[in-house]
Amino acid sequence: MEKNIEKTQTDYELLDSGDGEKLERFGEFTLSRPDPQALWRKLLLPAEWKKADGHFVRDTRDQRDDKVASNSGSANGWSMKKDISNRWKIDFAGLKFWIRPTAFKHVGLFPEQITNWDWMREKIGNKSEQSGEIEVLNLFGYTGGATLACAQAGAKVVHIDGSKAAIAWARENAELSGLDKKPIRWILDDARAFVKREIKRGRKYHGIIMDPPAFGHGPDNELWKIEEDFMPLVEMCFSLLADKAPSPDSGASSPLFFLVNGYAAGYSAIAYENVLKPLIEKYGGKIEKGELTVAEAVGANKKMEAARLLPCGIFARWSA
Repeated sequence: MEKNIEKTQTDYELLDSGDGEKLERFGEFTLSRPDPQALWRKLLLPAEWKKADGHFVRDTRDQRDDKVASNSGSANGWSMKKDISNRWKIDFAGLKFWIRPTAFKHVGLFPEQITNWDWMREKIGNKSEQSGEIEVLNLFGYTGGATLACAQAGAKVVHIDGSKAAIAWARENAELSGLDKKPIRWILDDARAFVKREIKRGRKYHGIIMDPPAFGHGPDNELWKIEEDFMPLVEMCFSLLADKAPSPDSGASSPLFFLVNGYAAGYSAIAYENVLKPLIEKYGGKIEKGELTVAEAVGANKKMEAARLLPCGIFARWSA
């Protein structure tokens, strides 16, 4: 099952991609940055790419994970026009975000996630109308897109991240979106440590979101390696889902969803689907899986019958 942006987003466009790069518009500014998935040829002329307000320059000596490279002393960085602010606001998917080019290539927005946000909004909205309060746990929450989408739909959200700077950025996005008064708990913590404490407390959630990195560190330098730590964390999170099996007349105590996003190389949506299958055995429901993609803007595709899709990540999601 393939998920891509189908409706126009005024403040975001993927203008072109190819030759290992992508050209995007975030509000009034355009940025070009590397993307190893863009194996094909560019459609726009070089002169159009040169008009970009910012270009990310990668140190070719450093081929490691972006977030690792950002702390490695490599020469990765942005070449920006002089009149560009270090951050600016955009509207996207019914929310507002601060865009801030970072040393590890990202800018704080992952537009391919819009279909997941809409999916969660629908699940939360439908359930809360029937049975009241919904609680969601967002692990590795970063700049808060999923947190804000869930809060906007009416859920109480616990947002966990190991980076103080990322949590500050997410809170700024919440304020910008007019959601800073919503019931969101912003917690700086290691995801595994927090989940273990929640299990001891007997806490339960109706929805769980997980966006684990390939490699990283918690706030106290706790080492995270996806190949070692991912599966134990998922199994612990199963214990945090609401216990009651869903039924047509069940209340908010029943679980709604479990979403796993993936950006680490070497993993498949099928693998993530298999990880979530115990939820089918316990609760029933269904699992969807596929690639997260972004479609190129129409302007770049005059030579083609259909817009090209840039693959950005994978997902698997269970719902009742």
